[in-house]
Amino acid sequence: MASKSEFMNSTIGAGSSFEGKFYISGSLRIDGKFEGEIKTDDELVVGVTGKVKTDIIAKSVVVAGTVIGNIRAEEEVKLLETGKVLGDIMAPSISIQKGVVAHGSIIITGGHKKDPKKVIEDAYAGSGSSSKSDN
Repeated sequence: MASKSEFMNSTIGAGSSFEGKFYISGSLRIDGKFEGEIKTDDELVVGVTGKVKTDIIAKSVVVAGTVIGNIRAEEEVKLLETGKVLGDIMAPSISIQKGVVAHGSIIITGGHKKDPKKVIEDAYAGSGSSSKSDN
């Protein structure tokens, strides 16, 4: 699934259940059930059998299972074909495969530091002060 999945620092295995706060310096894979709070400065992978009810803050997030809660990623969010998300997603880059089921708002920042709404309004108004080129 994920290229780094073989090198996960921590795993909540299938059939396992964890409730509470999980702050980890490193990557985390969830194949079981998790409810609480997650923060990681690395990758978080919710496997096909993973069921997560929490707000997620991570460097990157891969969802192949079920997430109820908001996702905020510094780099990217990947929603794989078996992924299901109920919540808002905010990241510079988001990929969504065919088959994904999601309900919530999606904010794609494109790597801009400014509010994405302001970036779009400025582009529409024609102010060319954006540091990124238009595509």
